[in-house]
Amino acid sequence: MPQEYNVDGLVGPTHNFSGLSFGNIASFKNAADISNPREAALQGLEKMKTLSSMGYLQAVLPPQERPHIPTLKKLGFSGSDEQILKTVMQQDPSLLATVSSASAMWVANAATVSPSADTTDHKTHFTPANLVAMPHRSIETATTKRILQSIFSAPHLFEHHDPLPSISQFGDEGAANHTRFYNTDNAAGVELFVYGTPELDSHAHTIQPRKFPARQTLRASQAVARLHKLNSNTAVFAQQNPDAIDSGVFHNDVIAVGNRNCLFFHEEAFLNTSKLMDDLRTRIPSITLVKVPSTAVPLKDAITSYLFNTQLVNLNEEKGTMCLIAPMECMENTNVKSYLDELIQQETPIQDVQFINVRQSMKNGGGPACLRLRVPLTDEEKQSINANVFLTDALYSNLKAWIQRHYRDKLSFTDLGDPELLKECRTALDELTNILKLGSVYDFQLS
Repeated sequence: MPQEYNVDGLVGPTHNFSGLSFGNIASFKNAADISNPREAALQGLEKMKTLSSMGYLQAVLPPQERPHIPTLKKLGFSGSDEQILKTVMQQDPSLLATVSSASAMWVANAATVSPSADTTDHKTHFTPANLVAMPHRSIETATTKRILQSIFSAPHLFEHHDPLPSISQFGDEGAANHTRFYNTDNAAGVELFVYGTPELDSHAHTIQPRKFPARQTLRASQAVARLHKLNSNTAVFAQQNPDAIDSGVFHNDVIAVGNRNCLFFHEEAFLNTSKLMDDLRTRIPSITLVKVPSTAVPLKDAITSYLFNTQLVNLNEEKGTMCLIAPMECMENTNVKSYLDELIQQETPIQDVQFINVRQSMKNGGGPACLRLRVPLTDEEKQSINANVFLTDALYSNLKAWIQRHYRDKLSFTDLGDPELLKECRTALDELTNILKLGSVYDFQLS
């Protein structure tokens, strides 16, 4: 059986609060606040170390190059990099925020991954998300693919696909709308794809969110399943509740989280809950469905605390028990904390909760689950990887020292136009690719 690795994204040096993510309430609420990139990166690294110390398999993905000058050049800005930054800050400051976002830290949106146990060609498949719903995220895809190809490089074991066409009908947000389940006695899994927009070209007779955009489409989910060579028994599709999207549930991982043979979800998560439950029970007879009622945790509390943007991880393999890795905000919300205290006393797989501090990420609208991409690997697949991305004590120490050397402890919007920040970021990333043994993956390294 493959073993699952939590592949976490390192927070980038330009971590800032620009409020770019429409539909993400936390992102909008904290727009224009002063950020602390160093603290954000260290919080993310400590999260990785905590899980690693608990016995979970942990790996690292690097941040992306920001501000992204190549995007600005494509849009007609010319001159030296310093001149371009100055011009954009004067003429279109919101565009500068777009190309300076550190949103690639949330690698749950980086790609969709199907392990070799599920695919008919027995390769592990990767499809980078096109992220067309948000301009500041759509520029991530090319670098994401290069990074994934650099790490998972053995062609006889890994299949890398191009992102889906960058058009709204194929809007793809990656693993934030994808969950894999499997029976404890069978390595093959079932992959749940959750979409917000149905397949019809005309939305006149379909149920759609009216306030915020639905970022994942059914067509995109179906296309990824085809590319990954999943059969009809392996892939399940379900529509997200449009009312939940309009309440601020921009991805399914804000309202549901799964692990092995357990789905932990809010009762308002899906449009047709009973059908989904039947589909999952048919394919995974041992599945446990833990539905949280609105009377216990109102939708608003679920969203603000990120109760479901938690990581559900195995606690005891033999007993089938699990632990919920939750942000501190869950402990501070009265309704959520009361529910969790009761939950771990019930007869469900979830028997423990661990609270961690990722407040800098939370202020920008991303909890523990946003920061990691799940990648199941067999021993052979793991041994084929030459990059230094698997977290060890030595790598942890190196990354901590690297963050402290290169990251600022304060960053405001006006700092994004500082040419020195661009130089600092490139110097840091150049050093990081050597630490992680990735080779040249960034545009400034390839030019």
